[in-house]
Amino acid sequence: MKKTGHQILRKPIITEKSVDLKDAARTLCFHVDRDANKNEIREAVEEMFVELRDKIESVHTASFRGKVRRRGWTSGRRPDWKKAYVKLKEGTRVPEYAETV
Repeated sequence: MKKTGHQILRKPIITEKSVDLKDAARTLCFHVDRDANKNEIREAVEEMFVELRDKIESVHTASFRGKVRRRGWTSGRRPDWKKAYVKLKEGTRVPEYAETV
């Protein structure tokens, strides 16, 4: 079963580093599904941001292990997660995340 763009792109990552990357290097950061590969992420971004069709230069991913958190005597783990960096081609207008809502 094929996943939709909303299932692959969980949420945008909005931090100081990601905003600087968006402004300086035309790179968007997303929290994505752990099982998604680079081609699926590219297709999901093109589906969610229609104006970015054929304007994606590259997709890089990074996987992270969930942190161990304690609450009193009990300890648990947050889930593992994956981050995707989507770089846009030169001359492409970088969309704001709120434009697709």
